[in-house]
Amino acid sequence: MLPKFNAKGQQFHTELKQRIQTYFQETEQKMTGNWKLYSKAILLVTAMAAVYVHLIFFTPGTGWAILECLVLGGLTASIGFNIMHDGMHESFSSRKWANELAGLTLNFLGANNFMWKSKHNIIHHTYTNIEGVDDDLEARPLLRLCSNQPRWMIHRVQHWYFWAAYSLLYLWWIFISDYKKYFLGRIGAYRLQPMRWTDHFSFWGFKLIHAGIFIGIPIVFLGWKAWLIGFLVYALFTGLVLSLVFQLAHTVEETEFPEPVDGKQTMEHEWAIHQLLTTTNFATRNRFISWWVGGLNFQIEHHLFPRISHVHYPAISEIIRKACAEFDIPYLEHPQMRLAIASHVRHLKNLSRS
Repeated sequence: MLPKFNAKGQQFHTELKQRIQTYFQETEQKMTGNWKLYSKAILLVTAMAAVYVHLIFFTPGTGWAILECLVLGGLTASIGFNIMHDGMHESFSSRKWANELAGLTLNFLGANNFMWKSKHNIIHHTYTNIEGVDDDLEARPLLRLCSNQPRWMIHRVQHWYFWAAYSLLYLWWIFISDYKKYFLGRIGAYRLQPMRWTDHFSFWGFKLIHAGIFIGIPIVFLGWKAWLIGFLVYALFTGLVLSLVFQLAHTVEETEFPEPVDGKQTMEHEWAIHQLLTTTNFATRNRFISWWVGGLNFQIEHHLFPRISHVHYPAISEIIRKACAEFDIPYLEHPQMRLAIASHVRHLKNLSRS
């Protein structure tokens, strides 16, 4: 049974939505992306295509090739953060076809948009940090991410090896997790909506396309040994980047992991306050990080208003911060990325002990 949020006293959320709406009306802006996002999307896709072509068809020496594999991983993550993510939340553009096209970049990169919408848009954004529901907390047996999960012997040193575990995310996602969800028809306690024939066709079709682009063609031109080394460097770095950005937003010392307060599966707070208690920002004044991760360091703004493009997060963050102060609601933030990483490591270390 999925938990429900407290429906009483939603004055804060109502007031916050009104202030954000007023901001966009006064500035005469659309809530979706603008030329900054579209130019970045073109740059990222072009750069990834160029690096891929150079690696496969004009292969440089070993050292340079490994460096390009790392760059390819960084571009893969950035396309996911900037293009796919906004497209999936229908905030990339005001045009439906543009959002769908942006979302399809996920399929080209090996994952599946149908599974992502269920896992991320519905489950994670609704039931953030609720153990047993939010699939983003499920990293067992390698990691214990909240105190509600069982502690095993391996977790005693998880704050040392978590880097290696996080590196496996991308490989696990595209080769195991998607198929597990597909055949089981559920994500944890959440049963997936029935897939249409077009969803089945897209799932298998893009899995084959991805295998051809990232496995078949490289093996033909480079040989399987060179491909295996390059692909592992690429995939492990992609997984590490994706994991860190996801975890720094929710699994740190300051965030909470709420449980239902009664037998009726009711949460203590209303949804918006729950999001603020379970989410934190990091390095929001670092322009490069904000650009590269698609504003996902403004995770509070994203969770409260997922249908607003990340290009607007810096502006609306000031509105949300002020409202939180007025209503005496915490606004969690780490000013620098290294401080967020340190908090995450301490969180893992604390969970390794008790």
